[in-house]
Amino acid sequence: MTPPSSPDQLMQRCHALAGYTLGQLAQELACKVPANLKREKGWTGQLLEQALGASAGSKAEPDFPELGIELKTLPINRQGKPLESTYVCVAPLTGSSHQSWSESWVCRKLSHVLWLPVLAERDIPVAERVIGTGFLWQPTSAEQKLLQQDWEELMDLIALGGIDRIRGAHGQVLQLRPKAANSKALTLAVGSDGEPIQTLPRGFYLKAHFTQQLLSKAFG
Repeated sequence: MTPPSSPDQLMQRCHALAGYTLGQLAQELACKVPANLKREKGWTGQLLEQALGASAGSKAEPDFPELGIELKTLPINRQGKPLESTYVCVAPLTGSSHQSWSESWVCRKLSHVLWLPVLAERDIPVAERVIGTGFLWQPTSAEQKLLQQDWEELMDLIALGGIDRIRGAHGQVLQLRPKAANSKALTLAVGSDGEPIQTLPRGFYLKAHFTQQLLSKAFG
């Protein structure tokens, strides 16, 4: 699929997927469906990126760089509620003390998002999970303020050696959580006395109650 030439074309493609199961879409794209997603957590997103013509791959840019739009899949239950927090990006644990919110990868990733809900309760086989109706979102000034406030507080804690004190409860809408394949995948960070330490990589995640609010606004 070639990259979409406009947001309208992207949304036309997106709406055409609504009601498909992941198995049906995978068959059309000649992709193998994994039995489960424990070892392939990003498979659903990659399948939908392929179907919609996302071209960024693993580059540090939005999934649709020509449009400046990021794709985020949103696993939901049968009541339409998010099943989990939503991964945004890896958190920089060193060398970012002078970075501003507007320069941050979180800000850029969340500046324009195509949210694509997927009915994905754990008792539904991967192939039978259903793609919902996607919607475009740009943060309001109030949402932007909340995101910026959480990001700045978390980044201050990281820079001041408080990485090990950060818990999932920190932040109103944005949280910091370990993001690693296993406990041996360590990275460099700042310790409580300013010394270099080894710790698990961290990622920024949007809390589920925040994405629930976005769903409610989009679909009433």
